[in-house]
Amino acid sequence: MAQPTERPRRRPLRRLLSRHAGPDATFAGRLVLGATATAVVSVPFALALVLVESRWPPLRRLDRGTAERLHATALDHPGWVRVLDVLTGFVWDPVTMRLLVALLVVWLLRRRAWRLAAWASVTAVAGGLIGLLTKVVVERARPHLPDPVAHAPGFSFPSGHAMTATTSCAVLLLVLLPLVPRAWRPLPWALAVVTVVGVGYTRVALGVHWVSDVVGGWLLGLAVVTATTLVFEAWRADAGRPRTAVTEGLEPEITAADPEPPIDVRDARTEEAKR
Repeated sequence: MAQPTERPRRRPLRRLLSRHAGPDATFAGRLVLGATATAVVSVPFALALVLVESRWPPLRRLDRGTAERLHATALDHPGWVRVLDVLTGFVWDPVTMRLLVALLVVWLLRRRAWRLAAWASVTAVAGGLIGLLTKVVVERARPHLPDPVAHAPGFSFPSGHAMTATTSCAVLLLVLLPLVPRAWRPLPWALAVVTVVGVGYTRVALGVHWVSDVVGGWLLGLAVVTATTLVFEAWRADAGRPRTAVTEGLEPEITAADPEPPIDVRDARTEEAKR
């Protein structure tokens, strides 16, 4: 007697969605999950903003103590200050980081990777605009130190340098990672981490930002990247493309001659139904 074949188990969310209208329910589920994930990632930045606005004493002591120690070091080592000026004003300057992203977008357009180019552009532009708007709303003053070694215009929270470094490095890393041999992939990850952390250090060491400004820039940049990446992943799912891990890059198909071939909607729906 033939044994009945065991049906593959389905995930609870997918099983729930399959009981209702397919495409609309699937989209609604992705929308809710995306919004939830973005909100969770945004919680640390919201907490940092509340602590900054309420002038939480422990945070103020941390900001003031770190600024004074690094300022004393800067005054004793003028040569080190010149190195920091080069790093923050040229190597890791927001203009340099945005130029790298712009060149990446041009390269993606030449490869006809339209959606990936749109994701990179939106992430970079949205990060800059959201950071600027937050500065204007918070209106936090920059550190005022005796014998300052550097000056910067505008408000302090969040650090524009730190936020731009976070969003730019994320864009460059997630787009180009599939082109890097697997054995070498820890290197670009390390380079991105050194850049993001290094930018934050230079801004505090030069006395133009508080520590909390830098941390706020990192957290807000991460929230922006998370939001736009979830949207891109939703498009990949709707197009019938497999899910990817962060370690594989945002779109592994970028290595192909035609990274975004035309997709048959019916085939995409069939693949989605199979999953």
